[in-house]
Amino acid sequence: MRKTSLVLCTVVATALATTAGALAYANASGNAPATEAAPPGVAPAVFSAMQRDLHLTPAQARTRLANEDRAARTQQVLRKTLGGTYGGTWLSPDAGTVTVAITDKAQERYVRALGAVPFVVVRSEAQLDAAVTTLDRHSAAAPGTVKGWYADLATNSVVVLSSTGDASGFLAASGVDRAAVRVEKTNEDPRPYIDVIGGNAYYIGSGTRCSVGFSVNGGFVTAGHCGTTGARTTQPGGTFRGSSFPGNDYAWVQVDAGNTPRGLVNNYSGGSVAVAGSTEAAVGASVCRSGSTTGWRCGTIQQKNASVTYSQGTVTGLVRSNACAEPGDSGGSWMSGSQAQGVTSGGSGNCSTGGTMYYQPVNEILQAYGLTLVTSGGGTPTPTATSTSNPPQGGTWAPNTNYATGATVTYGGTTYRCLQGHTSQVGWEPPNVPALWSAV
Repeated sequence: MRKTSLVLCTVVATALATTAGALAYANASGNAPATEAAPPGVAPAVFSAMQRDLHLTPAQARTRLANEDRAARTQQVLRKTLGGTYGGTWLSPDAGTVTVAITDKAQERYVRALGAVPFVVVRSEAQLDAAVTTLDRHSAAAPGTVKGWYADLATNSVVVLSSTGDASGFLAASGVDRAAVRVEKTNEDPRPYIDVIGGNAYYIGSGTRCSVGFSVNGGFVTAGHCGTTGARTTQPGGTFRGSSFPGNDYAWVQVDAGNTPRGLVNNYSGGSVAVAGSTEAAVGASVCRSGSTTGWRCGTIQQKNASVTYSQGTVTGLVRSNACAEPGDSGGSWMSGSQAQGVTSGGSGNCSTGGTMYYQPVNEILQAYGLTLVTSGGGTPTPTATSTSNPPQGGTWAPNTNYATGATVTYGGTTYRCLQGHTSQVGWEPPNVPALWSAV
């Protein structure tokens, strides 16, 4: 994992200053400055890269971002509200339509109430995840021809990727429900990106180099294959307090006194992008990653809960995307708008021919180690419901307000009780969303 040819580079600004060397990489990355003002809460570098890589006009990019925000909120509410009948949320390729899968046709009204299109499926999201987990438990039985697997919401199945188009032995050994699985032939040959350093680099041990992912309280998160627990870092100085690879691909480094974690990501255009939170984006949403080799590159989220078999072993729970990356970009930051999504794990291809990339979700890292993401504004942080111990009583319903389960409001002369904690928004007025409010 520590050969020079596998050295990871990530991008995260732990300081506002950018070195002359980093600027040289930025100028070579092909990033064009934004020609039109970005929407509030979206960094200009992200807005510009979206237009370039997704072939969007400024107006189309704005519309897409608004739709993606709506999809994320819809996902947040319905995943909790529908429970075992929820089958996942995804956007259409143009992000114009939000689709929600359900196993119970009777739940269609709740989906439509949030402006989404219901799609009745056989398996819930939990059942798909259970099938992925079964394959994960038997990853040691996967031959080298099996490159990974993931839950594909749109087809309501688990896809197993094989270079030969066959995975019968692996599937038989795992005991997974074959009706839930389909095998696809692939040219992917994923590997961890541990190579050229750029941006705000740090060094591990005797000279292995990586870069910061996202700042957290007391340090930063990065890819697990950068270093093992207890390893020392320099520039900034610190210690790996936790590391997991393979199985997962995440780690966190506690920095020494005198180093100040900042809620910023290097944009490779001479500035930085503010991190506002870590609200999980939906499948189909645009996502942009920052890396020292190729700068800002954007694509869309293709699938979640993907498992990838590297030569070192299988990594599970990743997110699959078509945003390109190259050696030296690994461990870097993935963002959707102003929201942190994850850190680069690895993938196949490059930014000349395209490819498939995988990132480790940042919320899983934060939860695993009990960390708090350092933010610096630039958008709405991840919503947190008002405490349910003393929910607000009375009052008139209002948008952009945190409501806890049990809270009561009035709207149009009627009193409503909150069924599911959420952050309100225009279009989610109590009579319009029975999944969230019930008249009392």
